[in-house]
Amino acid sequence: MGTLRGGVAVVDITPRAGLLLSGFAARTEPATGAHDRLSVRAVVFGETAIVVADVIGIHEDMSARIRERCPLPAANVIVAATHTHGAPAAMAHRLGNADPDFLQALEDGCVVALTRALAAAEPVQLMAGTGSDPDVARNRRHADGLLDRSLPVLRLRRADGSLLATIVSYACHPTVLGADNREMTADYPHYVRRHIEAAHPGSVALFLNGCTGDVNIGHTAQASLSLAGNNARTFENAEVLGVRIAEAALGAPEQAAAASARALERTVALSLERRENDLPALAAQWVDEAKGADLVRRTLLEHWIGWAHANADTLPGKWVGRVSVLDWGGVPIVALPGEIFAETALAIRSAWGDGPAFVLSYADGTPGYIPPASEFAFGGYEVDEAHRFIGMPGSFAPGSAERLADAARALLALHRQAADQKK
Repeated sequence: MGTLRGGVAVVDITPRAGLLLSGFAARTEPATGAHDRLSVRAVVFGETAIVVADVIGIHEDMSARIRERCPLPAANVIVAATHTHGAPAAMAHRLGNADPDFLQALEDGCVVALTRALAAAEPVQLMAGTGSDPDVARNRRHADGLLDRSLPVLRLRRADGSLLATIVSYACHPTVLGADNREMTADYPHYVRRHIEAAHPGSVALFLNGCTGDVNIGHTAQASLSLAGNNARTFENAEVLGVRIAEAALGAPEQAAAASARALERTVALSLERRENDLPALAAQWVDEAKGADLVRRTLLEHWIGWAHANADTLPGKWVGRVSVLDWGGVPIVALPGEIFAETALAIRSAWGDGPAFVLSYADGTPGYIPPASEFAFGGYEVDEAHRFIGMPGSFAPGSAERLADAARALLALHRQAADQKK
């Protein structure tokens, strides 16, 4: 099968205690410290690379800067987030007031990790496989709702056969820890990586999140609007679930993949819409409600009031994002922006067919939930409300997820066409 050069690097981005953690509107007190270190992890294969950070999201503008600053062609790099809700705000003007120093450390950390991974590259053999379903994820919007149960695994092996890196993806919100937690943490992905690395000393594990917009470990989105503790939302359970995913990844069979790597990308413009009418009147209504609301509800309403004031004189407009595919030895790594639902991931997988394939979200931009058209009739937090807390001028219009899926399928068709021409 031949070899290409591959490298991996880890950069610690854990900030000082005292910053506000991002992801839960109910949480208003600062972080007390770090339960586990937040990191940026990069893997290079040939002239392509992936870098993933332990933050809730990467702004598309930061992604573009990282890709331009790194030593590889910008089109050949995916910048992703694990989407942990246990890290400080990581996007300017989105999901909280981000600390400028942390934003700079995050951006620099991604560039440094990519640079170090490339500098450390050595001949490697790419191995691909799929692990068994660890049965951790649950659809949080519908009982027995759709799930992407895939567990694709890539391994980079050195010339002597030892393991350099493991790349695993699974689709589940990293919200095992709830709003009552104030320790910085990567949530369950921390335990996935730690367990795999303990099984293979000297190697590095990367966790890439799948399409988790409607998927977590079983609680509703509204359950996170609470500071109450929950016996299922603990570090102990995060470890149990993370180890379960890691064990499934460790047990994945592997087959040698081709020594080839290339990148494809498309830019997609998505329309935003605003179903709320008369924002000044809504803001006044929310102000009145906040006067008699409990602390958590009042905190959420304050976000909404600020959103209404900020957007009263603006139109929703469009959001422009990137869809990309890395072809690693015939294994596609599809990268989508935003919080994507399982239905969209499965639609993309069905276009690919059998064999390992990664379908990632939170890549090169995290502008909020992008539900499939089928979900709009059900409303709810992800469809009707989340954009206010996130800080977007409107929600994504029906058909947006389908446009992303169409772009991904078109890139996969090009990927398959190129592979067929080589035969």
